[in-house]
Amino acid sequence: MNQTEIKAPQENKNSPKLYSLTQLEKEFKIPLRYARHLVMARHVESVLKDGRVYVTAESLKNFLSKPKQEREEHHHKGLMKRIGPGIITGAADHDPSGIGTYSTVGAQFGLALTWLALYLLPLMTAVQETCARIGIVTGKGLSGALRKKFGRNTVFVLILLLIIANTINIGADLGGMAASFQMITGINYVFSAVFFAAVIIFSTVYLSYHTFAKYLKWLVLSLLAYIITGFIIKPDWLQVARSIVIPKVQFNKSFLMANIAIIGTTISPYLFFWQSSQEVEEERDDGTLSDRHSAIIKEELHEMRKDVFSGMSLTNIIFLFIIITTAFVLFAHGVTNIQTAEQAASALKPLAGNLAYFIFAIGIVGTGMLAIPVLAGASAYAIAELMKWHEGLNLKYKKAHGFYGIIIVSTLIGLAMNFVGINPISALYWTAVINGIIASVLLIFIFKIGNDRKIMGAHTNPGWVKIFGFIATALMIASSAAFIIASFVGK
Repeated sequence: MNQTEIKAPQENKNSPKLYSLTQLEKEFKIPLRYARHLVMARHVESVLKDGRVYVTAESLKNFLSKPKQEREEHHHKGLMKRIGPGIITGAADHDPSGIGTYSTVGAQFGLALTWLALYLLPLMTAVQETCARIGIVTGKGLSGALRKKFGRNTVFVLILLLIIANTINIGADLGGMAASFQMITGINYVFSAVFFAAVIIFSTVYLSYHTFAKYLKWLVLSLLAYIITGFIIKPDWLQVARSIVIPKVQFNKSFLMANIAIIGTTISPYLFFWQSSQEVEEERDDGTLSDRHSAIIKEELHEMRKDVFSGMSLTNIIFLFIIITTAFVLFAHGVTNIQTAEQAASALKPLAGNLAYFIFAIGIVGTGMLAIPVLAGASAYAIAELMKWHEGLNLKYKKAHGFYGIIIVSTLIGLAMNFVGINPISALYWTAVINGIIASVLLIFIFKIGNDRKIMGAHTNPGWVKIFGFIATALMIASSAAFIIASFVGK
């Protein structure tokens, strides 16, 4: 939002005395998410009329006539507000383990699976929109909504499996970050892993939610590393376009497993919990005007949809660029046996040059700093809401010991896995199995809640979400079953 584009409302007979949030966006270029922030934080005066929120012309004029420095302070907050939970969730999908999965697929199959970036997008969007919708409408995170609908005992087993899977993922991500950092700096692996774990624990536990959220939003920029690398290698873009639009299918176990790995990486259970809980945290951070909140829901859902779609699009663009890079550099040169993200970065060096290698490797560190707090935070939100503990990154440690305890313990256990003989990379195989089982059940539960008028009122899922949600659920169940069968039956 450019401050010079905003003009204060003129006081004349034809000028309305009240402005809806939609009018603020159209007439004054104030984004809906930022407008909501101004209302909820009481920076402008608002009134309720016919179930909708309106901003008074006088208060809007007063706000826009404030000193430039004061307006710019709110302006910068507004810019950060545009990066919502959906974009952070999408970015967090690319942890070092996920980057390793995409690198393995690109090195082994070239561009054969790039079409999934296009065709999975509506399914991912439907899933994450439903999770976000539940958070906005109910004012509860996903775990709280599940407990209320299905009972604590039913949900407890799923949450326990989620925590185990997330902790293994944290261990693999810390190991990947430390290995990549050692490659580019020469700093000891053990020291790097411990340092990253300490920074993540400190920032998650001791920073305020407002500060922590800004930290995560800036880390989204680390994903640009993979787009930059993709352009550095100068791929054949016409070949890329054809591979995206026209699906290619191979009928063998390896290709099936690669498909399942990508589906499991892009539709991940920890993202379900993080998305819904962050929508609730955003509400708490903006204020507690409950009457205004109920009237603003329609605008919030509209803004949420744009945010979620942007986040899922970002996820698939990065997934696409990682495969493009590894396909044109590694697959094209016969380097097909890649197991981790750091191995992919190392293999790039002699084939694509130092710059591509460095940018790819530093991206692993940045994405890990973003993803690990999300993994640990998702576990904490899930168990804390289920057990009715005090929870939320907006609370101080002394008021939410259990919540922050889960974050600290899961991060430390993940760190320890790298030093006690447990290979987190090998353990990711079982994480994939666990996540597949969890996701299959959770999707059924999530869409039941999202379509339930008793819970969601007039804000149940729209038709297109129901259709793509059904497809996503069926695909996840089929993928999980196929993964388990293929693992034990063989070719």
